[in-house]
Amino acid sequence: MKPATLATAAVAFALLAGQTLFMGRAAMAQSADDAKWVGQCLIDNAGGAAEPIVRKYCVCMNNKMSDNETRSITQWEKSNPAARAACDKEAGWR
Repeated sequence: MKPATLATAAVAFALLAGQTLFMGRAAMAQSADDAKWVGQCLIDNAGGAAEPIVRKYCVCMNNKMSDNETRSITQWEKSNPAARAACDKEAGWR
């Protein structure tokens, strides 16, 4: 492998590793309560789209909700259509 190609591969690997580490930290930062709500949202939306899209949607919706919210994501989304549309778009849900 040429030195320039090797350097490019090393940089790409470092960026990918950093992104994976960041994503892992973001997932760990999610509280047990958040995980419970996202888990219920995944169950409520099973079959609506591919699991990674549904997960991204549910996490987005959970992040838009107040920490003091007592309704489920499924209940909350019905009264917050703008947040739902934004999370649909962010998650790539079609």
